[in-house]
Amino acid sequence: MATESAKTSTAGGTESRIRAAFDHSFALAVACLISYLLTTDGLSSVHSLSPEDDLLGGMWAVIATVFVYRETHRENVAAALTRSSATLISFALCLTYLALFPFHPIGLAVVIGLGTFGLMAIGRDGDVITAGITSTVVLVVAAVSPHDVWQQAMLRLGDTAIGIAVGVSASWIALRVTEGRVMPRRRVKRARLQISGAGRSGNHPA
Repeated sequence: MATESAKTSTAGGTESRIRAAFDHSFALAVACLISYLLTTDGLSSVHSLSPEDDLLGGMWAVIATVFVYRETHRENVAAALTRSSATLISFALCLTYLALFPFHPIGLAVVIGLGTFGLMAIGRDGDVITAGITSTVVLVVAAVSPHDVWQQAMLRLGDTAIGIAVGVSASWIALRVTEGRVMPRRRVKRARLQISGAGRSGNHPA
C-alpha cells in the first residue's frame, strides 16, 4: 500500500511539474511575441528611425521580457526593479558620454567601468551585468547611427519599458493560472488522506 501511495505521489508530482512548465513556457513565448509586436509595429508606428532600428527595438524588448519573467511574484518584481535601475543608470552614463565624446572602444570600457563601480559602491552588484549589456548596446548602436544618438537612447528606453511591463504581466498571469490548477488538486489530495485515515481508524478493533 505504501509503495503504491509513493508511486501515485511521484506521478502526481511529475504531472504537476510538467503542467507548470507548460504554463510558464507558453506564457513566456506569448509574452515575447507580444513585446516584439508592440515594439516593431506599435512603437515604430509612433516614431521610427529605420526598419533596421525597429527590429533592434523588438529584440531589445524581448530581451527585457525574458529577463524579468520569473516563476514567483517576488522574483518577478525584483527582476523588474533590477532591470529598470540598471537600465536607467547605464542610459544616464551613456547619454552623458555621448553628449561630450563620439563613440570609441576606450569610452565604452570607461562607461562600463564607471557603471560597475557605481553599482557595486551602492550595493547593487546584481545589476552590474544588465547595466554593462545595456551600455554596450546603446554605445555600439550610437556608433552605427551617430546622427540619431539621442533618439536611439530614448527608443531603447521605451523598448525596455514595454518588455518589462509585458514580462511582469505575463508572469503574474501564469502564476495565477498555475495556482488555480494546483489548489483544487491539493484539496482533493487532502480529502483522500482524511478519508484514508478515517478508514484505517475504523478498521482497528475496539
